[in-house]
Amino acid sequence: MDQETFRETVFVFRDEMYRFAKRFLLSTDEAQDVVQDQMMKFWQMKDRLQQYTNLRAFVLKCVKNECLNRLKHQEVRMNFASSEYDRKDYCTSEINNLKEQIIGFIDKLPEKQRMVMHLKDVEEYNVDEISDILAMETNAVRVNLMRARQKVKEQISQLMNYENRTL
Repeated sequence: MDQETFRETVFVFRDEMYRFAKRFLLSTDEAQDVVQDQMMKFWQMKDRLQQYTNLRAFVLKCVKNECLNRLKHQEVRMNFASSEYDRKDYCTSEINNLKEQIIGFIDKLPEKQRMVMHLKDVEEYNVDEISDILAMETNAVRVNLMRARQKVKEQISQLMNYENRTL
């Protein structure tokens, strides 16, 4: 595989890789590092990439694994934990932007639910592709997606009820 073929096959996934890594790590710098490291690894194995039938799924699976490895390190884990905020804090938060609050709700979801929701609703993958990427059964993907959406819906309802109350 030459440089031009690499650009046309692997490099086109760069933005998706970044968004997926950022959803995991919640850090722009860490996500950029993951993408850069993975691109270097893919370049080193460029001759073996043609054996994968679904290159997009393989690339995102590698990003997922790298993100999980980074989350295992103590410093990143502590930054990850400190970046999440309590469920009660959203009521007193000065954030008036509903989009940012919804992203905060999604970020508080359990890891599998957050990944499934991101891949389905943001990246617009179908259930079978998500199943391949996350190495989960398709029914498990559907269940996690349903639960994630339900939790976010409940939190939005609570937020709306809170904002509609009069003092």
